[in-house]
Amino acid sequence: MFFELITRNSRRSRKENGLFFTTLLVSVIAFYIILSLSHQDVMLFLKTMESDAVNRLLTMIPVFYVMTLVVLFFLVYFASKFQLERRRHEFGMYLMMGMTRNRLFVLLLAEDIRSSAIALLTGLPAGVLLSELISLVTARLVGLEIIGHRFTMSLDGILLTAAGFFLIKLAAFLILSVKISRREIGSLLAEKPEETKRQHPAPVYGLALFAGILCLGTAYYLAIRGISWYQIGMMGITVLLGFAGTLLFFYGLRYIFNLIIKSEKRDRRLHVFNARQLQENVVRQSGTMAVSSLLILGALCCFGAGVAIAAYYGQSDPHVLDYTFIPEYTDEPNQEQAAADALDTLRKSGLDTEFSELFEMKIGDIRTAEDFENAYSMNEVLEQAAKFPASDDRDVLLNNLGFADFPSLISLSGYNELLRTAGLPEVELGEGEGAVYMDSSFLNDRQAEIMNTVLADRPEVEVGGNTLRLTGKVQTTAVVTDYSITLSFALILPDDAFQYYTQGQYDVYVNGVLDSSVSEKTGLMQAISEMNERLNETGLNYESYLQNMGRQLFYIVAASYITIYLAIIFLIVANTVIGVQFLMNQQKTNRRYKTLIKLGAVYETLCASAKKQINWYFGIPVFAAAVSSLFAVRALFTGLLSSVTRGSAGEMMFISAAMILMLCVIEYIYMAAVKRSSSRYLLTLMAPEREE
Repeated sequence: MFFELITRNSRRSRKENGLFFTTLLVSVIAFYIILSLSHQDVMLFLKTMESDAVNRLLTMIPVFYVMTLVVLFFLVYFASKFQLERRRHEFGMYLMMGMTRNRLFVLLLAEDIRSSAIALLTGLPAGVLLSELISLVTARLVGLEIIGHRFTMSLDGILLTAAGFFLIKLAAFLILSVKISRREIGSLLAEKPEETKRQHPAPVYGLALFAGILCLGTAYYLAIRGISWYQIGMMGITVLLGFAGTLLFFYGLRYIFNLIIKSEKRDRRLHVFNARQLQENVVRQSGTMAVSSLLILGALCCFGAGVAIAAYYGQSDPHVLDYTFIPEYTDEPNQEQAAADALDTLRKSGLDTEFSELFEMKIGDIRTAEDFENAYSMNEVLEQAAKFPASDDRDVLLNNLGFADFPSLISLSGYNELLRTAGLPEVELGEGEGAVYMDSSFLNDRQAEIMNTVLADRPEVEVGGNTLRLTGKVQTTAVVTDYSITLSFALILPDDAFQYYTQGQYDVYVNGVLDSSVSEKTGLMQAISEMNERLNETGLNYESYLQNMGRQLFYIVAASYITIYLAIIFLIVANTVIGVQFLMNQQKTNRRYKTLIKLGAVYETLCASAKKQINWYFGIPVFAAAVSSLFAVRALFTGLLSSVTRGSAGEMMFISAAMILMLCVIEYIYMAAVKRSSSRYLLTLMAPEREE
């Protein structure tokens, strides 16, 4: 009988508190995913390429783990307190019917353990599967065809997840159950009186609202203008202004509700009742709502900025080259012999047959002028670009071109070989003509459009004292696989002109593409990894596609995994706190609903009233967080992005806005869950009370 009671109570608790139980499931999944990060295919690959960076990232995981445990403890404590408070009349009846306090304690403990075990048994398998899915999707995002993927499960992650989850649940339960079991039977059976809070004159709330808006506006300005990033002190002031502004804004919302109530001539379906309910809740719980709004803001910023940065780094150039062999520098005027030696080493090692393409890429500098730093000018290009309508893209392009007074030179034959390998049309140049090359990391689509329009007029430029006409379209296909060699601006010249302007002094890189039959057997990652091992034995200096992908993939993992993890934690904590807080306030004011029932209010009217209150109660902090997040994400881009990537902040803001909108949809789902719980509670109040 006792065990049946435990089972029945546990099942009923999960049904009545589905929002809280779902929160626990999501927490378990998030715990396992972050703790099993080191066992995922992506991280195993990164360890071989970027071991130092990955190790530093993994050392941060325990910090996130402990921080999450502390945050979730307060969430579990708060939500469990609400559940126990709802059942205190039930506990009083157990004691009235003869159950001892020790047995009541055991009953509550068993219910909690059973619910926790169900959450773990459901959440851990979901976490394992989701972790594997994330690993595969992340690898696929950057073009890694992982054919040799093997299913992995982190035993340490499972144990730490279970241990941490049980620890916070047990700690919260012990504190709360001791308080409940020690209370007198009369206090458990009696209804708690409504709480009251001292009210201030309306101008006080109006002044607080104005001060809050002023503080928030100042914080937005300092962050977006980049002033906050100059020094730690300014950042501290910005954060303090944002935090204080949010608290004052929510504290001053009572002034808005006063205006709403005074503007109503008559009560439309409990409209004034709803406004007064919200008014009291906002005054009584303004601090809780402000903190919840800040947590939602943190979630929106983490998710919006993290996904945008990850998506930006995930937009890699088309994969053309697998290897670039870098020459060993000698006293020779050019590196032709070094390139020949590299090819000879590949032939002697029998590795040349593994490549479908091996060709030279020649890159040099202008050496026909004594003043190398001013050997090139393109005033006509700058004048034509300046005629375009004013925009950030135009200004960034003009700024970059203004510093291009000593461009690198690229041999036409090598670049055309690269284009043939990529399946792109070749560049055709006549005598006295040149083409423009700009690395894609320095050029977005709009800037490329401006450049192509300018080049269509075949502008004249000065190179080493000679006139040259630029033609064709701007070229962006990477000349080597080494992403540390990026040319912001270069000229592609016919071979004869290239030899003349470089005076025979240039670098020669050997680019290689693995034969398709090699990569199709085991997949690209395994094929290049095996080739790396063989090349290491030859002593050749090289860069591979996967090494560069490793750097790029690390940014994606660091930006997406960590930020999304924090966003999930912040989001579930904030929403659960808001939802539980509303349901607690609704229970505390149950006498008002009972009075409405006696006055003739039907169930549908009460539910409609509660749903409107929930819309406002959730909507106010969510709307405030959503508006603030647009400024906060833009401020993060200002401070975190490099000067090169800052030009793409506008595109990244669109991605962030889409992510923020998606999280707002999740907020709507939370609101729907709270509405269902509220309706179930109101249904219990509809039962007629017996009057003695």
